[in-house]
Amino acid sequence: MRRLIVLTTAILATSACVAAWAVAGSTHRGARSMHPHTARTLSATLAQARLATAKYVTSLPAARADGYRIITRMIPDMGFHFMNPGVTGFEPTKPPILVYERRGGTWQLGALEWVFTSKPKQPPLPGARYGSFAAACHYADGTFVPAASQDACPQAAPGTGAAFGFWHPDLVTLHVWLWYPNPSGLYASMNPLVRPFNRG
Repeated sequence: MRRLIVLTTAILATSACVAAWAVAGSTHRGARSMHPHTARTLSATLAQARLATAKYVTSLPAARADGYRIITRMIPDMGFHFMNPGVTGFEPTKPPILVYERRGGTWQLGALEWVFTSKPKQPPLPGARYGSFAAACHYADGTFVPAASQDACPQAAPGTGAAFGFWHPDLVTLHVWLWYPNPSGLYASMNPLVRPFNRG
């Protein structure tokens, strides 16, 4: 119980720093400075997201137990992606995708990710910036193959023979680097600080 209280206190104490870092990153990218109320709202939202995902930070087994399955191997300067197909819509405390870094047998949660079929009319988080992921076929071992349609997907993963999982169209992505610092900004797709993990 004491450990949980300490963890909760640490998370809440750092949330304001994370929000300030997000504001600084947005300003650095040429965005308008956030209104203080907006920054407080973002801080509170990030604190909720941290509390909800803290159990996954160094425990990939916990994420797997909750339904997250690998959908990509290491994408350079980003990470391994694990998706929970049961999570839909945008809810800060329930990200559909967890982005992990790996060094040997150790896994560290770096970012949370949401995907959309088109750019949201209103940013789901203040100052949100987006990336993209081209249409692709995904396989059970994390292999993915770019493909314009599901009909173009090989029945098994090239090179590994892993079973076909699913296909998706072009997607708009939203990364939130909540558990690993990113000098490129809270919402950047790529993170130069995870480069040492590119080889797993």
